[in-house]
Amino acid sequence: MNTHLDLLTGESAAGLLDAAVATAGGELVDWRVRQVDHRPGSTTTVSYRATVRWNGVERSETLGASVGRARDGRKPGVVTLSDGDATVAVWRFPGDPALPALPRAFDPAAVEELLAGLGVGPRERAHPELKVRAYRPTRRAVLEATAASARVFLKVLRPRKVADLHQRHALLSRAGLPVPRPLGWSDDGLLVLSPLHGTEMRTAVRDGARIPSPPEILDLLDRLPAEVRDLPRRPAWSESAQHYAGVIGAALPAEAARADDLAAAVAARLAERGTGTDPTHGDLYEAQIMLTDGRVTGLLDVDSAGPGHRADDLACLVAHLDVLSLVGGSDAGHVARANRMRRLAADYATGFVTEPGGRGVDPRDLAARVAGVLLSLATGPHRVQERNWQAATSRRLDVVAAWLDGSRLATAGAGAR
Repeated sequence: MNTHLDLLTGESAAGLLDAAVATAGGELVDWRVRQVDHRPGSTTTVSYRATVRWNGVERSETLGASVGRARDGRKPGVVTLSDGDATVAVWRFPGDPALPALPRAFDPAAVEELLAGLGVGPRERAHPELKVRAYRPTRRAVLEATAASARVFLKVLRPRKVADLHQRHALLSRAGLPVPRPLGWSDDGLLVLSPLHGTEMRTAVRDGARIPSPPEILDLLDRLPAEVRDLPRRPAWSESAQHYAGVIGAALPAEAARADDLAAAVAARLAERGTGTDPTHGDLYEAQIMLTDGRVTGLLDVDSAGPGHRADDLACLVAHLDVLSLVGGSDAGHVARANRMRRLAADYATGFVTEPGGRGVDPRDLAARVAGVLLSLATGPHRVQERNWQAATSRRLDVVAAWLDGSRLATAGAGAR
């Protein structure tokens, strides 16, 4: 086990968290790891769900800790501890040292003031309700703010990233894409976005409701403006396969060699195509697409939009649908759902390959990119500390191999007919 991983996820973490909470006058009652972001040879960041007793009253809290990020320990409210070999920074949400705008976004009074700046009247903006929709420690957070007649989303980023993301939303909104409109941003990393209409495609997939066809997904990508090619290039998930193999190997040494071999196979396939120049979303999957009666009415998370291969967007959707077939139990209901997810992934892949008019993609190239995305998703069970994450990781690597050798698509496609 990697030393930093062991320090922040093993039994020794209890002492670190207890000491950090005690400096603020609290008492740690219990805790569990909620999320792990490990970058071998660089940094490790972990979030925890903890119960803390304050003056005799117990309260559920989110705590964070990092190793390898020296600047975190220099921020106000962060407790710095050492075990003799490593220095650990520990904080309580919302005091994330890399997200200085987060305390303001989590403060109802500050959000009420923000709504006033957007022209919302006193009665309509009073007492906003705040819900944390996503939190990746030291990286980003998304909060939903709802008042009597106002609703916005607050995206909190590292300060150096916020202006760029505001520009991406503005560009795509002007081009007519159904993305959240940017309503304002601040230098400390806060971006205010309008809400979108509809429900997540993931919900429709789960419920068996109408979803966009492969041609409709391609139509959506056709709407990306040519100016997206001029945005900074960001690596596709498949292009980072070797990085994710390293993450898997650090967490699960028994699978290190296999993960490395699979990543090398993905890299060799991608090298055949070179660098892409298509306008791409960069992270297209069912949770990023909003639907109304099966029609696309929203597109979320455009952080990675830029030049690349369209096949990477298509592969991202296929891979996420396929990984849903690996989630759940072994009872008849879960098995039926898993088979449906697998067929759905195969149907999309087949549709993307056979689409006429020059819009179809090469099947071998698509399969390699699906495998690359799945390799990144194979880090998920450990990252969220899923029960039996070791076995779940191995199952995902099995599917990576099956896409590379062609058997996954062939078998699923046969089952769909």
